[in-house]
Amino acid sequence: MDNRPEHAPPLPEPHILEQAAEWFATLGDEDTGPEQHDRWREWIEDHPEHRRAWRYVEQISARFQQARDGAGRDGAGRILRHTRGERLTRRRLLTGGAAGLAAWLVWSRTPLPEAGGRLMAELSADQRTATGEIRDLALPDGGHLWLNSASAVDLAYGEALRRLTLHDGEVLIQTAPDPRQRPFVVDTRHGRLRALGTRFTVRRHADHSFLAVYEGAVAIRTGNGREAIINAGRQTTFQTDSIHSAGPADPARQAWSQGLIVANDLPLGELVAELARYRHGHLGVDPSVAQLRALGTYPTGRPEQALAMLENALPVRARRLLPWWVTLVPA
Repeated sequence: MDNRPEHAPPLPEPHILEQAAEWFATLGDEDTGPEQHDRWREWIEDHPEHRRAWRYVEQISARFQQARDGAGRDGAGRILRHTRGERLTRRRLLTGGAAGLAAWLVWSRTPLPEAGGRLMAELSADQRTATGEIRDLALPDGGHLWLNSASAVDLAYGEALRRLTLHDGEVLIQTAPDPRQRPFVVDTRHGRLRALGTRFTVRRHADHSFLAVYEGAVAIRTGNGREAIINAGRQTTFQTDSIHSAGPADPARQAWSQGLIVANDLPLGELVAELARYRHGHLGVDPSVAQLRALGTYPTGRPEQALAMLENALPVRARRLLPWWVTLVPA
């Protein structure tokens, strides 16, 4: 039996996503007329993947708009000045019609991914981070907790248990001995992890959870009772009903807690997927360059600098179709 996790449906093909982004830019152009709106409707109805790609673009636009609103007028100006490309000389995508169209479509038809049930838990979580934010916290027992970008956790230290609930995102944990001998556990929707004197990372995905152990060991118990112990230097994924075979853990993966991503012969597509976690909007890579191998250390808090480093190191360039839509393409 194949025990690999069943991932959510993949995004539409890159060329379809690019078409959707082109249409979004077109509809935001102040010179757009009824004929172009009709052509857009024809494109939307031509194939189900076109509608799916359009909804993805709407979602990314809404997230960028939220980030812009959160940054305030001055912060929004800095975002736009930093990312504005030559295609945007006549467009006003973040004010007026295009923003209104996107917001109405998103909120009336298309909920953001994994909203709903998780949203209230995340909003009320004891600790949470925004996109691009990394936070480190001292725990009451002398241990340490790092929260990665867009993460949310609850902490509960009771008479019998030290418990962390991971609602979203990723954490790095360094446990400390407890004089009261209370177990330290981490709960995700897929099961419970029990630290056996250790340093480890847990990342929650929609359909599985990821665990990497750097010191000590961690015991896994899934939602339906399957169990395994993962020792230092190993990593695995697990679901409610399965635990997958463990493989080697990369110690450099902890570098995000210091605001860095370390790429050691990493495919460009994988590196870009990690960098995308730390910026608002869409960051993608053309399939023709996705398998280029990347080396180096990239800052999570300065995504534009990371993109410039990639442009200097590899035969790629950042194509900025919209302020919030960037794709690495062949140079």
